[in-house]
Amino acid sequence: MELATTPLLPEGFTVPASRWTPPSRVLREKLDSRPYVFAPGVYDPHGAELVMYHRFEAVYFSGYSFAIGHLGTTDMDLYASVEIADGARRIVSALRKFQLTMAVGDPERGVPPRHLEIPPLVADMDVGYGNVFNVQRTTELYVGAGVAGAHIEDQVMPKRCGHIAGKALIPAEEFVAKLRMMRAVADDLGNRDFVIIARTDGVSATEAPESKRGLELAIERGLRYLDSGVPDLLWCEFPTAERGPTERFHEEIRKRFPEARFAFNYSSSFKWFSEPDPMTWDELASQGVRFIFITLAAQHAMGYGFHRLAEALKARAQDGYLELQRAEWSEEVPTRSHHLFTGVPYHHLLGEQLGSARFGRRVEQDIEPARVV
Repeated sequence: MELATTPLLPEGFTVPASRWTPPSRVLREKLDSRPYVFAPGVYDPHGAELVMYHRFEAVYFSGYSFAIGHLGTTDMDLYASVEIADGARRIVSALRKFQLTMAVGDPERGVPPRHLEIPPLVADMDVGYGNVFNVQRTTELYVGAGVAGAHIEDQVMPKRCGHIAGKALIPAEEFVAKLRMMRAVADDLGNRDFVIIARTDGVSATEAPESKRGLELAIERGLRYLDSGVPDLLWCEFPTAERGPTERFHEEIRKRFPEARFAFNYSSSFKWFSEPDPMTWDELASQGVRFIFITLAAQHAMGYGFHRLAEALKARAQDGYLELQRAEWSEEVPTRSHHLFTGVPYHHLLGEQLGSARFGRRVEQDIEPARVV
């Protein structure tokens, strides 16, 4: 890993030189060089930082995640483009800051620097939040936010989660126009590496201009989208985890486009543990899948973890929280010290170097380190 200095670090500290490589280029290079890229789904900057801490290849930010994490509601187009674009911007900004704070560690406590690559962010664009010119504005917001790639789907607006009934599709030619607009905006902004993922909900849509329905409609639409020459990846949203439809979709598309590459939602809506023979990620890669993501990974993890804590607090008061702390510190969970994870040592060191009187060792309280986080 090549390291480099930056004026945003105290003297003597470095970050990976890839910090200055455009995120879209990083993502494209990974898609080209790995069997597949996996991205856990997050709903906030803190979750994205944990993804980065564990050195995953990418971060995924879904509309459903945003709806849950920021509005406490479901995935039915209940927010605007500027809201989710700002959510993506804050995640990208947080990852860049997190790289700096981890590169410092905590010299006073003997915690060494941790040099982390910034994972590229792939974000949900739903249906583009309107017509082709809404897509123009949204793409501009995403590219400006530092998003590496985005997916857009062929539902009408307001759309709904791919696993909620009542989906309807716009005409295929209208969707192709949206894809072309995404490509035109990214290219115009000088980001020709921006990764575009075309999603079809044809398998389970109940309304569509075509007479076909189900998997046949999804295949026909997928071929039309690739005919446009725009999508880097094609994604079909399936209603279940059944392997047959997934395999057939990829197989039929590759008859015309042998080099076609796909995205796949290892969806949180499915009970994968109940499948008799669940698909593995290596199997998906053999079908041409290059980007795999779990849309609501962080939300389900938070729901499970906080539910367990809430039960413990309700039943055992302060002892329930002591149990959590013992587990955090015995397992060396990276967030066990919120001060270290959020970069207090970085802020004090750089603040002192810049001459700010309220930062640095001179303002540290004389507290026994073993008694605080």
